[in-house]
Amino acid sequence: MIGNTSSRDHSSLVVLLTQLSDIVVISLVALLLYVGFPLVDADPREYLYLTLLAVLLTGVIFTQLGLYRDHPIALGSTFGGWLLVFLLLSLFLFVTKTSDHFSRLWYGSWLVFGFVGVEAGRLSVNSLVRYLRRKGINRRRVVIIGYAEIGRSALEKLSDSGVTGLQVVAYFSDDQESCPGLNVRGPVDAALDFVERNDIDQVWIAVPFVRAAELERILELFKHSMVDIRLVPDLYGFRLLNHSTSVVAGLPVVNLSMSPMDGLNRVIKSVEDKVLSAVILLLVSPLLLVIALGVKLSSPGPVFYRQERVSWNGGRFYMLKFRSMPVDAESESGAVWARPGDNRSTRFGGFLRRTSLDELPQFINVLKGDMSIVGPRPERPYFVDRFKEEIPGYMLKHKVKAGITGWAQVNGWRGDTDLQARIEHDLYYIEHWSLLFDLKIIVLTLFRGLVHRNAY
Repeated sequence: MIGNTSSRDHSSLVVLLTQLSDIVVISLVALLLYVGFPLVDADPREYLYLTLLAVLLTGVIFTQLGLYRDHPIALGSTFGGWLLVFLLLSLFLFVTKTSDHFSRLWYGSWLVFGFVGVEAGRLSVNSLVRYLRRKGINRRRVVIIGYAEIGRSALEKLSDSGVTGLQVVAYFSDDQESCPGLNVRGPVDAALDFVERNDIDQVWIAVPFVRAAELERILELFKHSMVDIRLVPDLYGFRLLNHSTSVVAGLPVVNLSMSPMDGLNRVIKSVEDKVLSAVILLLVSPLLLVIALGVKLSSPGPVFYRQERVSWNGGRFYMLKFRSMPVDAESESGAVWARPGDNRSTRFGGFLRRTSLDELPQFINVLKGDMSIVGPRPERPYFVDRFKEEIPGYMLKHKVKAGITGWAQVNGWRGDTDLQARIEHDLYYIEHWSLLFDLKIIVLTLFRGLVHRNAY
């Protein structure tokens, strides 16, 4: 087994190739643009230093965002990290007062073509790795020791060696009757001899919690073996959110339900919210004045309607809207869920609600830090207390800040629609959050979310 150690360096090789690809692409794009543009009186050393700084920032930020992995990541997932690199570069140029030393055309082109190049480089690396794995190079041979459903799932998910780089060679189980359709090589006690004779790289143990004693027996069986051993935790049946593993104070920890808004992600989300909301408010300020005047003329009372809502970690805030109903609309009914045919709105207010223009003041909430532009829609405390007992996983939506728009809304789940479907979309958003996903939802909102049949 000692002679096969290099094949276990598969993940570090993929990461190294990806890192080298990023370094080469970022530097090469900067160089080609420098040569291609007629840069008068440009100091090449300053351009070189800025390129080196971008390479260093990319390494740090991409690492923190988990963009260097041993498996392919989604196309476009580097956009948020690359944008943050340029935001920090711009801040550096502003602080050092050297922005006028560089061509704006060169700088903007580097932003665009650098991202395209990074993505193309990663696609090339992934294609190369897949080709090598199909040829049997850079692949690890795996034996699974499993029981029941957790063992079956491990076998199914590891079957595509072109993606994972793992080739399942054999499956062993003492519970062969619960593994119909699986090619079980034999009982667990036979696994050690098979591993030693067949040049196996890893043993994956998939044992349910109810058979925890089996884990100790398996580890004892392999105590003298040099093979890598991995444990598949029995998490089936749990509602998980951004689950992962980590080490805290030397203790291995399985994170079952975590917010993606941690560390650098939280900074990226905050910068996105503050910058975009400030720009949007500036652009629509004339429209805000017109709407405010229309609200004032349509019925007596304040321009804004403040309503208590629940957001991140269960915190409460007062969400702003343009007032669309008479001041005393809920004085007798109390909190009421808006439904089709709701006639409580003023004529002008009904127009605002149908076009979602009543939501525009919430960009002020975003600037204050109460909300995000994109996220699950916030609800009133009364309904939160009610729905958390009725809808499985309802409170998990509060793992991120509430949003003006969201994945559920652009897919039509707004107003008086299926709450379960809405929560499923909210949790999908939290599980797959990225800056690119946020921008996609913002664009879709312009086409799907402003005027909708469920807006009333």
